[in-house]
Amino acid sequence: MSKERFPLSRRRFLAGSAILGGGYLLPGLMNSVWAAGSDAPEKTEVNVGFIPLTDCAPVIMAAIKGFDKQYGIRILPSKEASWAAVRDKLTSGELDAAHVLYGMLYGLHLGVAGPQHAMANLMTLNNNGQAITLSNQLKEMKVTDGASLKQAVAAKPPGTYTFAHTFPTSTHAMWLYYWLANAGINPFDDVRTVVVPPPQMVMNMKIGNMSGYCVGEPWNQRAISENIGFTAATTQQIWPDHPEKVLGTRAAWVQENPNTARALTAAVLEAARWIDASDDNRRETAQVIAGRAYLNTRPETIEGRMLGEYENGLGQRWQDQHAMRFFHDGAVSFPYLSDGMWFLTQQKRWGLLKQDPDYLAVAKQVNRIDIYRQAVSAVGNVALPASEMRSSTLLDGKVWDGSNPAQYAASFAIKR
Repeated sequence: MSKERFPLSRRRFLAGSAILGGGYLLPGLMNSVWAAGSDAPEKTEVNVGFIPLTDCAPVIMAAIKGFDKQYGIRILPSKEASWAAVRDKLTSGELDAAHVLYGMLYGLHLGVAGPQHAMANLMTLNNNGQAITLSNQLKEMKVTDGASLKQAVAAKPPGTYTFAHTFPTSTHAMWLYYWLANAGINPFDDVRTVVVPPPQMVMNMKIGNMSGYCVGEPWNQRAISENIGFTAATTQQIWPDHPEKVLGTRAAWVQENPNTARALTAAVLEAARWIDASDDNRRETAQVIAGRAYLNTRPETIEGRMLGEYENGLGQRWQDQHAMRFFHDGAVSFPYLSDGMWFLTQQKRWGLLKQDPDYLAVAKQVNRIDIYRQAVSAVGNVALPASEMRSSTLLDGKVWDGSNPAQYAASFAIKR
């Protein structure tokens, strides 16, 4: 049954009829959930920023497919030039919310990604789907992986090779640093790192400004298509089913617009579920987001990796078992506390945070599981995990489960 056919009062009843606890309330207590006793959104138009990357898809498709209207809002996607622009417009209030880097949101919350602002993560937008691209010049030197790159770096003065990521506290910076360090390369002492907006990565590599970069799709596949680089590693090889972009906003915006926050989360969650429902939906999504208003690239550059069909530019092709996911029965979308805490451990590892924060307390402040649960109640038929933490094994064999974050952050041989 579609949401249009679901009377609003009926939806409110279902949202509140779950058992008491975990952010759910009994029907008689509904007024404490929805502002002023109503679940009507406080804002009907919501400006949502995005960077032209494949993983902006749930935001775009929520607007294109009309999932936003089902929850009484209109999503207005706003294409931004860089993550710094997203940061500035989000914190100034010019944007209501954004497709945003997980690490940027936490960096802003703690004041290490710009002026301190209390931030909110409403849901995870995707898992997996980023990559580390190396230049064809390195390929000609027989450098095709971390071990051979280590030899090339060691043979030259420190800083000879330049690598780009997208923002100092970005997911891409953390994936790049983790991969380099796993190969024995100190990302601060042995090589030079720079910040480049995602759409400018390919051109900068083409003119020789960098030897490698870490970015989201389609800019890794684009390097292969234009024969300027190859995929040395996917980020799912670093951390299978890792968290990536999130639907982020300011904590004050959620406080002022709790119903709008719930409606926005529900609409984007519906879109994520629709994208993951079939390969045909993924192909349609690729066609839409390839347009000039969004990624401005050929659909086939997006489609292959959206379908898990990978090539690395070195002659290898495979069906990736951990390709970009947007929903996966809700497992992608849930804002796990341990996911946010991991980015804090890496910010501490690399000296962005000078002292260990209260990892769990910060994650509970930022990851708005309460709003997410309300959205799930409105959407229906979305699984919730048994725990707000999860366990994963990363590239180097280290297990991350959030149980001892300070010890984990200090456990790495290469750190600042």
